[in-house]
Amino acid sequence: MIKTVNLTKKYGDMYAIRGINLDLEQGDLFGFIGPNGAGKTTTMRIIATLLTPTYGEAHVCDHSIYTNPKEIRSCVGFMPDFFGVYDDMTVIEYLEFFAAAYRINGPERRKRCDEMLEIVDLNFKRDAFANTLSRGQTQRLGLARVLIHDPQVLLLDEPLSGLDPRARIEMRNLLRRLGQMGKTIVVSSHILPELADICNKVGIINRGEMGFNGPITELIKKVRPQTILEIQPSQASGLSAIESFVAKSELVDRAETLHGTVEVTLKEGIEDYSPLAQQLAQAGLLFKRFCEKETNLESAFMALTKATGDKM
Repeated sequence: MIKTVNLTKKYGDMYAIRGINLDLEQGDLFGFIGPNGAGKTTTMRIIATLLTPTYGEAHVCDHSIYTNPKEIRSCVGFMPDFFGVYDDMTVIEYLEFFAAAYRINGPERRKRCDEMLEIVDLNFKRDAFANTLSRGQTQRLGLARVLIHDPQVLLLDEPLSGLDPRARIEMRNLLRRLGQMGKTIVVSSHILPELADICNKVGIINRGEMGFNGPITELIKKVRPQTILEIQPSQASGLSAIESFVAKSELVDRAETLHGTVEVTLKEGIEDYSPLAQQLAQAGLLFKRFCEKETNLESAFMALTKATGDKM
């Protein structure tokens, strides 16, 4: 659905982006992560045919940005970070205006607009003036607008920016639903954790260069190649016994007690740690929590963007 090869944009001697390679299939939900000014918007604008690269190639839905920009625009929905709404238009009038721009006419126009309001849960605001909506509602209206012509690809630039916690959750749930509908979605953000739980692929960009590009599972392995477990005994008195026991296991690299929990680092390459739980139970060492330690994706993001910046 989206393929870029060595995509590069220069302004004089400055590189906005350099050597960006993407390969996204139908149904992919790609989190494009990077600090402000890293090159996310530039890349998305090139894919949407709103900006011409200095060199490199991009194909969207098998169309080249150079030879078939019109065809690409018909299959892409691009939502910028900030966009204006018309003061004298209601929500339904706003959507119908853009539906008309895409030559959706007659009864089909109203039907399509109604469907979009249903998808983004804005039916209750259909007759409200667009400029009276909250930030979260405005973002959902913007998403309805880019969906109006049923594009196969969605390019969403910072759709979670400025939203309150509830609106962020609602927007993430909406993006999940769109991914389940088979849309290929590129959603940018400067915060990795807010997208990590909904994306199957992520790209981390800094100073115009991609520091990581691949499945979220590979990112976690890159950040933490060894699995870390947290074991909390049923009673505090069992801490030292559990630590001593697991430290002798052939699966374990090291074990230590931290804040009332035994933190166990498995040997590299070990992914199945179920035997360890069985061995503890058979030895009579009871525990009330045995789980994989959550990866600190925020720290991972900071480390990866710093590494990319150091190469510049």
